[in-house]
Amino acid sequence: MSEALLELKNISTRVNLGTKEEKTILQDINLKIMPGDFITLLGTNGAGKSTLLNVINGTLQPTSGQVLLQGRDLTGMSEVKRAKFIAQVFQDPKLGTAPRMTVAENLLLATKRGQRRGLRMRHLRGQMAAFKERVAQLPNGLEERLQTFVGDLSGGQRQTLSFLMATIQRPELLLLDEHTAALDPNTSRDLLQLTDDVVAQEKLTCIMITHQLKDALKYGNRLLVLNAGQVVLDVRDEAKQQLTEKEILRYFAD
Repeated sequence: MSEALLELKNISTRVNLGTKEEKTILQDINLKIMPGDFITLLGTNGAGKSTLLNVINGTLQPTSGQVLLQGRDLTGMSEVKRAKFIAQVFQDPKLGTAPRMTVAENLLLATKRGQRRGLRMRHLRGQMAAFKERVAQLPNGLEERLQTFVGDLSGGQRQTLSFLMATIQRPELLLLDEHTAALDPNTSRDLLQLTDDVVAQEKLTCIMITHQLKDALKYGNRLLVLNAGQVVLDVRDEAKQQLTEKEILRYFAD
């Protein structure tokens, strides 16, 4: 068996330390994510799902424990430096894109994720044909809107762009924090199918938070359930395929 791509060792996260409001969000989590895992992550509100992603992407430092990516200790590394390895799409379509820049300009920025940025020529014109070819494969008609300011796009178009920006450089790890939750059902379905296709084609390692049990069962090879900051269910492959929504709900009980 190959070595873990990402390993969480004894991760705990507490907030409001030393006050009456002190609260433990993640409790001594130990988790190994293997190369090529497509994990769907479930849990009630407050279970710690987004906190777990924030610990992985560097937005939040754990109170204790280590985050290792291919054996590299990322625990003290900033979110900006981790962006070289880790990409994320957020629930809010307004996050992750620059509204006063065009679609093409946003894509150009995405190709430079994790690189040093200085004063240099953009070379945008030379990238336009490649960008048009990429977006032509996407839903929502973005191929006709490369010169449109992102702030003028619909929520679905903007979220589709965010997903393309997150994956254009093939990250070592892709984090999806309910990235379809703010979309209408048809757009959500299209983006989920695009997600599934890209993860498979690019052989990405991915963690996707969802509140939809049917989506958690349909997508990915592995399913995790968080409850009160702990992993209470971790199944993969055939065992995941045999799960039912009713069986999953038992792990949401207090």
